[in-house]
Amino acid sequence: MTSSPQLTRRGLGAAAVLGAAAVPLASVAPAVAAPAKGGHHGGDLDTQVEERLAAMSTEQKIGQLFIAVGYGATVDEAREENTTSAGVATTAEIISTHHVGGLIAFAWSGNVDSIEAAAGWTAGAQRAAAEAGEVPLMIGIDEERGVVKRLPAPATALPGAMALGASRSEVHARRAARITADELAAVGFTQNYAPLCDVNVNAQNPVIGVRSVGADPGLVADLASAQLREAQKRGISATVKHFPGHGDTATDSHVGLPVIDHSREELDEIDLPPFRRAVEDGVDAIMTAHIVVPALDDSGVPATLSHPILTGVLREEIGFEGVIVTDSLAMEGVRTMFGDDRVPVEAILAGADQMLMPPDLAVAIGGVRAAVESGEITAERLDDSVRRILRQKARRGLLDGAPEVDPGRAERKLGGRDALRAAERIAGDAATLLVEGSALPLRRGARVVVLGAGSAAVQDALVAALEDRGLEASRGAAADAAGADLAVALTSSSSFVTPAAQVTAVKEAAATGTPVLHAALRNPYDVVHVGEVDTSIALYSDARCSLRALAGIVVGRVSPAGRLPVAIPTADGTGEAFAYGAGLG
Repeated sequence: MTSSPQLTRRGLGAAAVLGAAAVPLASVAPAVAAPAKGGHHGGDLDTQVEERLAAMSTEQKIGQLFIAVGYGATVDEAREENTTSAGVATTAEIISTHHVGGLIAFAWSGNVDSIEAAAGWTAGAQRAAAEAGEVPLMIGIDEERGVVKRLPAPATALPGAMALGASRSEVHARRAARITADELAAVGFTQNYAPLCDVNVNAQNPVIGVRSVGADPGLVADLASAQLREAQKRGISATVKHFPGHGDTATDSHVGLPVIDHSREELDEIDLPPFRRAVEDGVDAIMTAHIVVPALDDSGVPATLSHPILTGVLREEIGFEGVIVTDSLAMEGVRTMFGDDRVPVEAILAGADQMLMPPDLAVAIGGVRAAVESGEITAERLDDSVRRILRQKARRGLLDGAPEVDPGRAERKLGGRDALRAAERIAGDAATLLVEGSALPLRRGARVVVLGAGSAAVQDALVAALEDRGLEASRGAAADAAGADLAVALTSSSSFVTPAAQVTAVKEAAATGTPVLHAALRNPYDVVHVGEVDTSIALYSDARCSLRALAGIVVGRVSPAGRLPVAIPTADGTGEAFAYGAGLG
């Protein structure tokens, strides 16, 4: 485990500069992770891949380069959202017509309304691929846990990456990855677009934040690699993201094109070490970032479309031989310079292998087909990408056939007692005490009012957890704090600035004279905005396990053991209020 970095900040939007790199920067040949049960290795794997490649048509090879969204609760459901320039299609028709290499699932696309439905959808997709004579699919999902969690209950709600960073525990990182991988496998998923290798050194970052382990490259590398190794050991392809590092941006690449102004030296010290470690540890896939990095490519194109970044740095310098997958091609950050037919061509020429979620699948495939027919994308270049994709599938056993999934029994394998206990243990070890007063612990029967941020469901879950600890708890407004023994005021911010209404609620509760326990449910920066409180704790999460850990802290049954994995600036951004590693527990 790494020691705390020495951070020098150049204001809120600047990078933290380390005195020395936290992990070795020398490139080494990527390790080959153990194949999943039923997979192949060595010469057998190569033979299997080459035989499958030789049997594929050009159209099938092009299709392997695409990961599509298939809308609907079943693969036979025709939904208007599946409409492309080729017309409305079911997910099964997308598979058979476009020969796609994989699919990605979301709640908003209707694939994961329930665990049974999600398992039925993945099984149906693999069945459709088999019936069409296609290669088994890589079916992926963004299951980072924490704030990015796709599977519904009873999937285990875990605190997320920054909570793991606060715990400083590789054991917890492996445990979280094991729970997630086993639950994904039970539902039929074969690839997870996680973990993040972004080093979050910018408090203003609107898109990464608690999705990152933190601000220390060594800590990020340690925990991300622990997670990717555990996932792949359990048959789930890991995908680290977002190369070459999205941690120091003040723009969300979903809606704009961020620029990372790090020097090459800063990139080598801050952003690249976690990706180097992931390559050393045999990660299956690396996702690109839609960000401009002038120190690596001064052309102004995003990294996703940059040959110097993807081929020059990732392939040739770092030595990555696995699959390079783009971030979603529907995001604005990659659509600022080229049309939707041209973006995938530019990505392939840059060195990418798989195109994730093109906004119009037929248009995107048509663009690649035209480039192949003209010779702009050579047959050799096409085969290179398909070979890497097939090799990934072979390593996870997919070329031997799709995994067997029983939709009716899948739910029984999620959210077990051991997983829930592990989640609470992680949450307690992550909770970071930043301000310590005299109000805690409370005696049995004390009256507590819960107020502020969080949905009614979140607040009710905390009330229930407090009642389980023997307290008289209720949900209310700031004025209801008067006369209570404690007010628990919740905040939740997606960036550095805490919403004004939340700040007001905390201050009004404090004005009643009742001791206030402030709990930050997401970013830890809220503590510098809410004014004077008796106690302040960063939870990094509003998951049930974090709320139960908070209730345990209130009665003295849980010790908040976390230490900040990021520094917290002063409210005006001119100084540092809490140093990296702070924590009073």
